[in-house]
Amino acid sequence: MAFQPIVDIRQNTIFAYEALVRGPNGESAGSVIQAVTPSELYGFDQACRVIAIEQAAGLGLGSMSSALSINFMPNAVYEPRACIQKTLETAARVGYPKDRLIFEITEGEAVADPRHLTRIVSAYRAMGFRTALDDFGAGHSNLNLLAQFRPDIIKIDMLLIRGIDHDRGRQSLVRHCVGICAELGIDLIAEGIETSAEYEMLKSLGVTFMQGYLLAKPGWCKLPVLDDI
Repeated sequence: MAFQPIVDIRQNTIFAYEALVRGPNGESAGSVIQAVTPSELYGFDQACRVIAIEQAAGLGLGSMSSALSINFMPNAVYEPRACIQKTLETAARVGYPKDRLIFEITEGEAVADPRHLTRIVSAYRAMGFRTALDDFGAGHSNLNLLAQFRPDIIKIDMLLIRGIDHDRGRQSLVRHCVGICAELGIDLIAEGIETSAEYEMLKSLGVTFMQGYLLAKPGWCKLPVLDDI
């Protein structure tokens, strides 16, 4: 796993670390996931959760106030409470606080049954977990999903962030996303920030949680700290 921080720019603290799967030679998450067959989906999803928690605990994240955000595949979850058991067992075994786990709907996966996703989110919330909707505003992450299951966090897709400093359309869309999230009590994260101009524009629009290469690249088997950013 590689770990990339999500920064709370108001407090100058790290809100969470996202665990990003990597191949044995550092291959990207996309290349790894492409090699996973449908029959391997459940096992792969379970293995990623276990490894993310084990490595995060080994790096000392469990003793920090920052959360751990783990990508999950809703189509790999056949029954929420049954499929979460190995995750709970792993957290207990390594002493990782389960109330600091965030489950993030992985990028680009079409949700076969939105009602099933709603059941997953409801079950996770009842167990004290937070959920995040990744890549909001692109692909399969859209207003329909937001209306149906109300995640605790949404992450604005990087395509809406790229060049936002000189694009009034993107500025308007993000400004309205900030307003919607504030009204619904949802935390909003802007991801994929690469330039200081993008950062300053997002800050002026009211975005307070940010993630991207400008702040920190994913740390390969390490936790980047604010001194590195």
